[in-house]
Amino acid sequence: MNQIDTNAISMPVGPQWPDIREAVTRLCADFPNDYWNDLDKRDAYPAAFVKALTEAGFLGALIPEAYGGSGLPLSAAGAVLETIHETGCNAAACHAQMYTMGTVLRYGSEAQKQSYLPGIATGDLRLQAFGVTEPTTGSDTTQLKTRAEKTEKGTYLVNGQKVWTSRAMESDLMLLLARTTPADQCTKRSDGMSVFLLDMRDALGNGLELRKIDAMINHNSCEVFLDNLEIPADTLIGEEGRGFRYIVDSMNAERILIAYECIGDAKFFIRKAVEYANERVVFGKPIGANQGLQFPIADAYAKMCAAELMVNKAAAIFDAGGKAAEEANMAKLLAADASWAAAEVCMQTYGGFAFAREYGIERKWREARLYQTAPISKNMIFGYLGQHVLGLPRSY
Repeated sequence: MNQIDTNAISMPVGPQWPDIREAVTRLCADFPNDYWNDLDKRDAYPAAFVKALTEAGFLGALIPEAYGGSGLPLSAAGAVLETIHETGCNAAACHAQMYTMGTVLRYGSEAQKQSYLPGIATGDLRLQAFGVTEPTTGSDTTQLKTRAEKTEKGTYLVNGQKVWTSRAMESDLMLLLARTTPADQCTKRSDGMSVFLLDMRDALGNGLELRKIDAMINHNSCEVFLDNLEIPADTLIGEEGRGFRYIVDSMNAERILIAYECIGDAKFFIRKAVEYANERVVFGKPIGANQGLQFPIADAYAKMCAAELMVNKAAAIFDAGGKAAEEANMAKLLAADASWAAAEVCMQTYGGFAFAREYGIERKWREARLYQTAPISKNMIFGYLGQHVLGLPRSY
């Protein structure tokens, strides 16, 4: 349960942060569909787009002013990401720069904050990689196999493998979750894991290897191999053995921000579908006059508006100091479903032309499908709501 009175929170009416949305829209105008299509053809990272976002200060929105950031609330960061997606661009290549630093901000030492957060705020340092998922354990994070064993020198020796670590080749730093106490020596499954802030610039070739995964969506995802990688003791974030709790806390912000992206995608698809349905004339009338198209578009719009309310509620609770775990999970679930419903409607509205790259629909359709699975699958959310909110027994 949240520690604050969620009923006392004032809910926003209409789009928040209009100035931010306007500025992001202007920035995104320089990166039209042709830019993203060219990246897809070359399987390239959107370096120019990320550079523009960084220089505008948008990726440092959540870092406090004391550490060189803008010190804005989560809803402002959400407005940035939503607008990026609503314009037809995609923030997934760099959105982790916004929220991954939250673990350092909440649980890192003052020395760690001073050392890393100013550089992350300016973009001189990129913290975009999140080493959690493993090939054999998948979503069952408590069973991860990567080990970090303390040496006589006080350093840690890390061995293991991660997979689907997005943006690793475009990141200087990685948050790494590893087991520091064997599972059979822990009272709870979630105990005995620790979080480390790994400087990959020093580690590459010295026990760290990255292999890019050839995937449907260009997010620079990698396999990560850790072979007797020795890291200093001061890379440990917070207390040893409490890393799982730290990671879970940061995931609430991640899910809310991803939900904002999904709302942006839904708005993009609905706008495109409405425009095309009004312009395309077949049998002497606009195709939007046909209820077979008009009603599904209207249905997608209603679902998007409902999901947007939950996203706004989750962000309001988080910004007021609540964990918003229940709301964050529901926001991600509903927004991902809304964006996918809108994507499907838009594809049907465009018909065969939806598959032509020049319209940008098939690209955005591929991107929207990701959020049915990542960064947390729908079934994981259902399990969380069933067990932790509704009080149902643990699933097996």
